[in-house]
Amino acid sequence: MPRSGNGSGNADERRLHELGYAQELQRSMSAFSNFGVSLTVVSVLSGCLTLYGFGMRTGGPVLIVWGWPLVGVMTLLVALSMAEVCSAYPTAGGLYYWSAKLADRHQAAWSWFTGWFNFLGQVAVTASVDYGAATFLNALLGIQGWYAVSTGHTVVLFAAILLVHGLLNQFGVGLLARLGDISVWWHVLGVLLIVGVLASVPDRHPSASFVFGHFANDTGFSSSWYVAALGLLLAQYTLTGYDASAHMTEETRGADRSGPRGMVKAVVVSLAAGWVLLIGLTYAIQDYTAEAGADVPPAQIFVDAVGAGTGKLLLVVVTGAQLFCGLASVTTNSRVIYAFARDGALPGSRFWHRINPRTQTPTNAIWLAVAGAFLLGLPALWNDTAFGAVTSISVIGLYIAYVIPTFLRLRKGDAFERGPWHLGRWSTPVGVGAVAWVCCVTVLFVLPQSSPVTWETFNYAPVAVLAVAGYAGAFWLVSARRWFTGPRVQGTPEELAARDASASVVTERS
Repeated sequence: MPRSGNGSGNADERRLHELGYAQELQRSMSAFSNFGVSLTVVSVLSGCLTLYGFGMRTGGPVLIVWGWPLVGVMTLLVALSMAEVCSAYPTAGGLYYWSAKLADRHQAAWSWFTGWFNFLGQVAVTASVDYGAATFLNALLGIQGWYAVSTGHTVVLFAAILLVHGLLNQFGVGLLARLGDISVWWHVLGVLLIVGVLASVPDRHPSASFVFGHFANDTGFSSSWYVAALGLLLAQYTLTGYDASAHMTEETRGADRSGPRGMVKAVVVSLAAGWVLLIGLTYAIQDYTAEAGADVPPAQIFVDAVGAGTGKLLLVVVTGAQLFCGLASVTTNSRVIYAFARDGALPGSRFWHRINPRTQTPTNAIWLAVAGAFLLGLPALWNDTAFGAVTSISVIGLYIAYVIPTFLRLRKGDAFERGPWHLGRWSTPVGVGAVAWVCCVTVLFVLPQSSPVTWETFNYAPVAVLAVAGYAGAFWLVSARRWFTGPRVQGTPEELAARDASASVVTERS
């Protein structure tokens, strides 16, 4: 089949037609905007700072600082492997579509389970990002004296943020693209501002041996190796969501190059910016014990290091980045739901697949994403470790979905028909490293995170993962295996071209 690569809308639409889909979404995103969505979803200002307190308890500075590049390099292998598959199949379905096309046998089953794990991971990412934003916003309002810091108030803010993100997503992809472009600069300049202030303003800093070598354990476990392994969650949770570029390819110009480049660039830029941010924040610690025990440790570090006034300014920067991240996460999540429903894989698929004819956005899928995220974050009301579990769920769900098409790509070997962006002879070693790493983190993040293990400290991530896997498996055995055939072809390329031309005429007239 011919591959598009010149970036023209017509070439993108022809390639989409060859893959079996009509051009239902508005294709208005540039390559930079596509990259911006992934960079925003990864969001080092969100992930690094949201789990920084967790990192202070599970290994401390030595794991925070050195765990980041280790996880970052391994994550880059995963992103590279996914990127070359994205180039071959630039569709909103992304991972589950790739699995169907790459499997030699049982294509529908591979696609089904990939899609459900992706769905779980996307919902968990949205929940964890917006709950983290609510936590930081609550801290900011608490410092200002406007709103008491409590779990109940955080949940209220969490619901309000999700509602706003759902409403903003209804306005169309044009608005989201502009906000995504702003978000890129907000993140880059925000990191530089925070690190610059924390490096220059405080009267004293901890020693280099502390920043790069201090180990801390406040988990209750005696094994330093086990605690150090848990500490990798900070970096791995942050470095997720870069598949957003793949899910936005049906809305991106030059998708078979822009999509894979967006994924890889997002990881590379985040790797560099995140490491600078983590070193800068650790270098500003004033009272480790008190700050590690604070409701929002980074907020306490800001205030202790630079004073309440400047600390609030830095919190505004962080909270703004988290709100951008949550907005982009809802967008990506809704595209996953839209694509999966387009192929009949969700209960009520016809309803969730509907496109708003005015905005050309999947409105119903947007609100399913919002509702699912709220339900997943709600247990924080009665379980103090719920947020850590949600972050684990996001890592496990997404990375299982990431590794399935990567594994199938390896099995495909030379039979894989490459797109214009590919790894060449490095495809196999990079893919093997990616699969091995995902197997490690999937096991690691279902383990207990605090000792002793009680109902209050239990990591319910394996329960949620097993519940979704059990539901998808039971649904498959009882019903779906009889009717789900994988991605549905909506027509021949000629029929789809005619359909899109007719739709364009109707849109112009209206």
